[in-house]
Amino acid sequence: MHTIHTNHFWLLLDDAVKVANGNDLVKEIFLSAVLEKHSLEEIKNFEIVFRQCVFDADDYKVMAAQKIITNYVSDDSYLYFRCWLIGQGQEVYAETLKNPDYLANIVHKGDMCSWEGLMYVATDAYSSKTGKEEDETFPRNIASKMGLDYDLGPPPTKGTDWTQEQLPALLPKLWMKFN
Repeated sequence: MHTIHTNHFWLLLDDAVKVANGNDLVKEIFLSAVLEKHSLEEIKNFEIVFRQCVFDADDYKVMAAQKIITNYVSDDSYLYFRCWLIGQGQEVYAETLKNPDYLANIVHKGDMCSWEGLMYVATDAYSSKTGKEEDETFPRNIASKMGLDYDLGPPPTKGTDWTQEQLPALLPKLWMKFN
């Protein structure tokens, strides 16, 4: 049994970033095509690592960065923002988790910063490889059974909640760039 370790997950994402030139749809197609060549176990592991990254990025400061950049936060938009963040590759992701103000270096006004499609990459690859419709054996369902369900019962958001008035002091570089 082979597994996609976290390093392999990031290598795949970093390759997608290089190939796609900022186009998330190209990243999606690339990742699904590459994953389809992996074993079913590896495709499941991609989903598991992806979901763990979504949980790891669930931090009030990351949410504050989204609020400043997009001027809006909801459950869905925050999930898609974290997917987008993962989709920027390992360096951007890691630096942002250390200090979300880092995003001031890479995000520009008008950037979408939302990538729902990353949530379906493993499912699409698994479906293409097996020829099956989604059932309980699919990556999403395996990950959910392991407690990695971002819809039902995710762990609490890390850090300290903030108010709108605290944003300029919390993330000053982002605040200056977007306000």
